[in-house]
This record gives sequence, C-alpha cells and structure tokens, in this order.
Amino acid sequence: MTFPTWPTRTRAQRGTVLPSPVVLLSVLAVALAAVAFFTTRGDDPAERDISATKAAATPSDEPDAEPSDDATDTPTEEEEKPPPPPVDRTAHSVVVFNNTAITGLAGRVSETVKAAGWKVAAADNWYGTVPATTVYFPQGQKAAARQLALDLGVARIKPADTDSDMSATNLTLILTGELD
Repeated sequence: MTFPTWPTRTRAQRGTVLPSPVVLLSVLAVALAAVAFFTTRGDDPAERDISATKAAATPSDEPDAEPSDDATDTPTEEEEKPPPPPVDRTAHSVVVFNNTAITGLAGRVSETVKAAGWKVAAADNWYGTVPATTVYFPQGQKAAARQLALDLGVARIKPADTDSDMSATNLTLILTGELD
C-alpha cells in the first residue's frame, strides 16, 4: 500500500499565519500594564502620614465663629496641644523573657533595663513563639511601653495577650535576640 503524496508548497505559497486572538490580547494587556506602571509611578513615598489630614477633616460640634476682618495670630487648637507628660520609669515594672537559645540573655537585658531607670519584676524564659523582640503592655500603659521600647531600641510594641502568661499589671519584654 502506498500513501498518496501531495505536492509540497514553498514558503511563499503557504502565506502568513496570524497569531490567535488570545495571544494578541495578552500582548496588548502586558503593554497596557507596563504603560500604567510607568505613568503612575512617582517620586512620592508609598506611605503617607494621613493623621494631619484626618484631623483637619473631622467635623466639629461647635458652631462656626463669625468671620471677622481682624486677623489674629492665635494658634489653632492643634498647635496648642502640649506634649504628653514624660513617663515615670520607676512607676512601672518590667518582666523580661528570653525566647532564644542564648543562655542568660534575659538576665543581661534586665541589667540594661535597670540601668535605663526601670524596675525589673522578673527575668525568665518564654516558652512560645514570638516573631520579633516585642514590648507587650497591659491596658493603660501604652505610653510606658513606647518609652521602654525607645530606651532599648525595640521596634515592636503590642497589647498584652490576656490568654497567655503575660502580666496584667507589668510591661512584658520578650526577647528574640540580642538588643542592638
């Protein structure tokens, strides 16, 4: 049995084959995405401080004052806000936990905490998982937690977890490595 043979065509005789519509749409989508990326990208930072904008946009319950022709140089309510009072370090106790395999870390850091003016209530090992060195604070002690974190160079503060062994009255410092 012999198979029939067809005459072969040369490239010029075959013509051109266009890509499928899916390929054309994909190329178009990538091109539009690239144009959008480069035209919307700016030199501005990705994160913006919106606290000032939010405060200015908050409606007031007080009626608007009558406009006057006299210009006054009195500062607005926002400018008059006094800075928060300094934290009394001796009024707060700190519990220091070591969440690493470094022997004696909690004891060494406790000495650093004492040298910064804080009272250390206890130093022990933490049996759990904490992603980064953190200052945990009980309700009402956020300012003290911020000050402790600032004193020690800790970047992370969180409210105390009431379901764990964290103190409900003291600041809790859980170490995941040496302090910088």
